[in-house]
Amino acid sequence: MAIQSGPALSGRGMRRPSRRGGRHEIGDTTLGRWVRIYIPVLLFLFVTLFPFYWMLITSFKSPSELLDFNQSPLFVVKPTLEHYRHLFTGTHFGRWTLNTTVVAVVSTLISLLCSILAGYSLARLRYRGADTIGWGIFVTYLVPPTLLFLPLAFLIRRLHLFNNLWSLILTYPTFLIPFSTWLLIGYFKGIPRELEESALVDGATRVQTMIRIVVPLALPGILSAGIFAFTLCWNEFLYSLIFLNDTIAKTISVGVTSELIRGDDFFWGELMAASLLGSLPVALLYSFFVDRFVAGLTAGAVKG
Repeated sequence: MAIQSGPALSGRGMRRPSRRGGRHEIGDTTLGRWVRIYIPVLLFLFVTLFPFYWMLITSFKSPSELLDFNQSPLFVVKPTLEHYRHLFTGTHFGRWTLNTTVVAVVSTLISLLCSILAGYSLARLRYRGADTIGWGIFVTYLVPPTLLFLPLAFLIRRLHLFNNLWSLILTYPTFLIPFSTWLLIGYFKGIPRELEESALVDGATRVQTMIRIVVPLALPGILSAGIFAFTLCWNEFLYSLIFLNDTIAKTISVGVTSELIRGDDFFWGELMAASLLGSLPVALLYSFFVDRFVAGLTAGAVKG
């Protein structure tokens, strides 16, 4: 009976899948990957990169080619650098880029410094009204900028800071600090208190504990807040339009729209060249930093 039951069990309980079924399964798996992964990724890349491609080809087209509707708008027949030459020699684009960089970097540093101190205080120190202050900071961020530029304009006028980059450097933290603080509160709360308590027992002060332990562990969150703040400063338009009137003192967002659009006359080649060059710093910043540091948001405290 043992000899007879062996083949029976091997024939019934251990069936091999047919070749046809195996091929069908492999085909379904490949098709499923294309439907679930590859096609959505390709569509996402197309939607994301097409504006950059459009700005690139438009910036290399001559004025006659831009107005020639008989040619395909997706290709360049006779590329030219005339628009870039006029952008750097006929406008103050270089100075606008320098102004935007200075304002964005300084405002981001000020906002991060204040946000780290405020976020650590609200997340770690126990005092009356800490939760209320935290919610108040977040609600402040929700106030539209259009409701704040009137009192801020009055304050800037009293300080005699019109047509001065300090008007933007002091204004931008008013909406950068609330959100960055709210974001960092969550990161600081995610760091185990035992690490700080051990440092305090060993004789470290509260400031030393924050600088040497908490800040390094919260570095992914600080970098995320810094990227967010830098992006807002770089692309901000309303306050720059109100506080800066001199051509040489303008930022990219205001200088390009005010100097390259004159009534019904649009300098499309220069506009696309300026838009492409103005968007590259933010695009490169996200490309090199976001995927590296945001991927380690949950691993920061574990590694420490």
